Amino acid sequence: MKITATHGEIQNRKDEALVINLFQGTKRPGGSTGAVDKALGGLIRRAITDGDFVGKRNEILLLYTHGKISTSRVLVVGLGEQKAFDIEAARQAAGTAARKLQNLGIKSASTILHGAGSAGLDVEISAEATAEASMLACYAFNHYRTTKDKTARLQTLTIVEFDKSKITAARRGIRMGQAIASATSLARDLANHPGNTATPTYLAQEARKIARNRNLFCQVIDEKGMARLGMGALLGVAQGSEEPARFIVLEYNKAKRGKPLVFVGKGVTFDSGGISIKPGANMADMKFDMCGAAAVIGAMQAIADLKVPQYVVGLIPATENLLDGKSVKPGDILATLTGKTIEIDNTDAEGRLILADALGYAQRYKPAAIIDLATLTGACVIALGAHAAGMLGNNSELKNRVDIAGNKTAERVWSLPLWDEYRDQIKSSVADMKNTGGRAGGAITAAALLEEFVGDSPWVHLDIAGTAWSSREKPYIPKGGVGFGVRLLTQLARDWKTSK
Repeated sequence: MKITATHGEIQNRKDEALVINLFQGTKRPGGSTGAVDKALGGLIRRAITDGDFVGKRNEILLLYTHGKISTSRVLVVGLGEQKAFDIEAARQAAGTAARKLQNLGIKSASTILHGAGSAGLDVEISAEATAEASMLACYAFNHYRTTKDKTARLQTLTIVEFDKSKITAARRGIRMGQAIASATSLARDLANHPGNTATPTYLAQEARKIARNRNLFCQVIDEKGMARLGMGALLGVAQGSEEPARFIVLEYNKAKRGKPLVFVGKGVTFDSGGISIKPGANMADMKFDMCGAAAVIGAMQAIADLKVPQYVVGLIPATENLLDGKSVKPGDILATLTGKTIEIDNTDAEGRLILADALGYAQRYKPAAIIDLATLTGACVIALGAHAAGMLGNNSELKNRVDIAGNKTAERVWSLPLWDEYRDQIKSSVADMKNTGGRAGGAITAAALLEEFVGDSPWVHLDIAGTAWSSREKPYIPKGGVGFGVRLLTQLARDWKTSK
């Protein structure tokens, strides 16, 4: 989608459609919406008076202008109550409008910024939100359809700004929003591809691809290299599959001095559960078990495109978890990169095994912080549903930073405890630990295992099992892979110098 900003009055634009907005409870529209209403002879006020439109969040009013202005259609999107308006409301308004325009078959439209007037939202921030959400709302995954999708795509969106002095800021915001949306769409694509396409080798190829022409260093470690490093947990999970495992390293600003932020993403490209096989129902969704890896790859692309002034490392352990005569078995013991040993209690608790080696590898960077993302436990879905990722960690300041980034991007997190009692649940009588602690507190005991491999580094674990993919559409979120974590990690890196 081509998104631009121009100076002018939106009622004078000649386009296929105009997008304006209204706060809930407004009786007499002002600003750009008021100017359009006046040009239309009070059509918007009439709809309000007749009770056809009240401005609830994401409510839509479609008007036909009948030649009163140069554009044939006007879309009014509700912003909800002004006192509750925030950047996420601006995103939702932009996404709601863009999806409606696309469903109407409109290819080119003009819009005002949502909240940059009476709500006082910064123009650059509003433009970023508008660009980001508009692109994400129009995302579609049609790689495998043999018949052409006849739905017209929204190809051009023009942001119309009345104040000429704000155009430069709007254009900066657009560039940032487009970069973030492009990276999130990449993560969605990686997640939505089936397991026979998005193999560990494919993830490595995509990582190399995004590293080209960017300030990114990419290294892909094969199974022989993993064996030399002592990654026995990752190799143990991989030994049941014909697809070779890959350990992917992405580094941005590698030449920059200082301790890096290290992002770690679980990359199980298909998870059958191994010997502890999952039920057949909905097993196809286990192609999404690499959404943590997709988020890290996407975030590294966005961080490079935005030229964030921070040294950032992305680590991705990638493998399948299948069942075979060579598969790891319950009761087996695996030695990890750090030397610590793990007894296998359940082969379907494989994500924490591959993350153990990745977190151990992260220690070589002496990181400023480690954040790992993983579709790790069904227990977290039961606890938090699809509305927030579970957050656990060993450093309150880092957790606060992640929480702030999550709130800014609406990729929300919720903190769970990590007390010693949970660590007791993963004690093993034959190894240093076992890979499950029973059903009680399952999301927490999984994190307790991960903590054994982070050393003294500030660390946060995000369990994204409930947020990584969606079964229903939301204003700028589709069904399927969501790309959760790309925007959060990118925001965290952008804010790192100033976060409290």
